[in-house]
Amino acid sequence: MRIAIYGSRRQEEAAPTVAVFLDELRRRSVDIVMHRKLYRHLFEIIPQALAAVGTVTDNSDFEADLAVSLGGDGTFLRTAMWVGQKEIPIVGVNTGHLGYLTSITVAELPRLLDYLASDHFRIERRGLIELASPALEPHFCPYALNEVAISKDESASMIWAEVMVDGVRLGAYRADGLLVCTSTGSTAYNLSAGGPIVQPTVNVHVISPVAAHSLAMRPLVVDGNAEIKILPTGRTPRVRLALDGRSTEIDMGTEIRLVKAPFSVLLLQPAAYTFADGLREKLHWGAE
Repeated sequence: MRIAIYGSRRQEEAAPTVAVFLDELRRRSVDIVMHRKLYRHLFEIIPQALAAVGTVTDNSDFEADLAVSLGGDGTFLRTAMWVGQKEIPIVGVNTGHLGYLTSITVAELPRLLDYLASDHFRIERRGLIELASPALEPHFCPYALNEVAISKDESASMIWAEVMVDGVRLGAYRADGLLVCTSTGSTAYNLSAGGPIVQPTVNVHVISPVAAHSLAMRPLVVDGNAEIKILPTGRTPRVRLALDGRSTEIDMGTEIRLVKAPFSVLLLQPAAYTFADGLREKLHWGAE
């Protein structure tokens, strides 16, 4: 068995538990590779625990049976892009704050192999959005697990976004920005923008304006297999694109095409854990 580990570089409190986990993996003859940035961070704290750990980078063509994400939701999103099209199952270990995408606590990490052996987890397939634009830089990763956000480049102006779904004109959004999110991303930026919460395994996308300048433009749920085309216009020469927080700029007036990505993120979830559990425990759904 081979396990690939990715994580944020803020693991001072979790490092002793991570060391126990690495020792347990070695004891059971599990091959370990770790992202080089995390390796360098942990080497300053627990160097002895890294003796048999190999390193890989963002561009390494590695293989693994399981990926472990150490951090919060932002780290999980980066892990998903690191794994990319390999479709390696990912288990999120919460060493951050909310941890909506994480599956276990850091205290449970040393028991991960036992969990795997006892069918503690099930695999959920989560869809991604793929972005296509002629102005996109070649090295920019065009996939998003949460959302694609289109926003104005200057705070004093707004954008117009002409939107088409499967070749049919939907309308022109006049707003500070526009989001297209997956069902997984419905509880992220979309929720803050007033969009609906969607069960994360449902194959839909949500189009949500950010601070819409018209009461007639509300969030809309569309088929996850639909092609969405967006043509942003405005007074500024550039518009900002952000995919799960990774941002770039393109010329205003450049068409943006969004489709369902040809691969999925495989997320390990506790078998008994439900969508409603997540709402109650992490979003305090129905709290009085």
